[in-house]
Amino acid sequence: MPEAPKFWTKPGLLSGLFLPLGWGHAALSAARRRFSHAWRASVPVICVGNLVAGGAGKTPVSLSLARILTEAGLAPHILSRGYRARLKGPLQVDPARHSAAEVGDEPLLLARAAPTWIGADRVASARAAIAAGAGILLLDDGLQNPYLHHDLALVVIDGAYGLGNGRVIPAGPLREPADRGLARASAIVLMGRPRPDLVLAGKTVLRATLAPRAGEIFKGKSVIAFAGIGQPKKFFATLEEIGAVLAGAHPFADHHPYRDTELARLAAEASENDAALVTTEKDWVRIAPAWRQRASALKVEVEWADEAALRRVLAPALERAHG
Repeated sequence: MPEAPKFWTKPGLLSGLFLPLGWGHAALSAARRRFSHAWRASVPVICVGNLVAGGAGKTPVSLSLARILTEAGLAPHILSRGYRARLKGPLQVDPARHSAAEVGDEPLLLARAAPTWIGADRVASARAAIAAGAGILLLDDGLQNPYLHHDLALVVIDGAYGLGNGRVIPAGPLREPADRGLARASAIVLMGRPRPDLVLAGKTVLRATLAPRAGEIFKGKSVIAFAGIGQPKKFFATLEEIGAVLAGAHPFADHHPYRDTELARLAAEASENDAALVTTEKDWVRIAPAWRQRASALKVEVEWADEAALRRVLAPALERAHG
């Protein structure tokens, strides 16, 4: 996914030129939902989605939910589309056998927390997961999918980015009009401090942050950082916040497939600066195994401001799962 256009952050002339296309996109999305029938699974389905194109923190939220559901004695399985995956689903991801090119980078991370399935047909993936013993399903990035009924939906919003200019693709970052998407939300997961103009009235808001784990190993160290995620600047800022010294910071497009020549240049820069090569976990699984020995990954986890409030939101789905 290429870097988001800068005009997506606020209304302007260029954004206005694309408004008619945005209206068309919204109309098609609404029609698709209106004339689709949602299949209801025999186990609860929790959707983790967002409203904008690009990263908002869905994958860390799904990982955290998988942990919480497992601790509750359930058997969560995760359903992912498998963005850019070469293999077709429904297919259960095996981190020991599959590569990011085969199944996608996010599914490889998710599969560490719970059994994870990829496939464009979410209903087929849900059926396969249930047949394999799933007691509850986590639908990763499925808010706009009208074919699989979900019992509740958590909409993840990056506080700093918010809803951009509030317009629909290609005039802005929204996948659908915000009011339509939020109407289907059981609660909003607000990641980080919100921008002043972000209004989320009428919905339960769960505050959360992404916190680095074992980040102290980078404190005071010179690093060459690279990231191909939705917002690479946030990763670079996190490194500085934990005390790393950025000798170089290289952003790439989201889900960027790294070539050996690119990694060789990054490694050479690190060597020249006597620096460590550092990236995100999502990027780390995309680089070839030989390169993983030369690069470190900064791990991050979701920290909930009020986990009890999250559990109250989840309670109806958990009660159904426990029968």
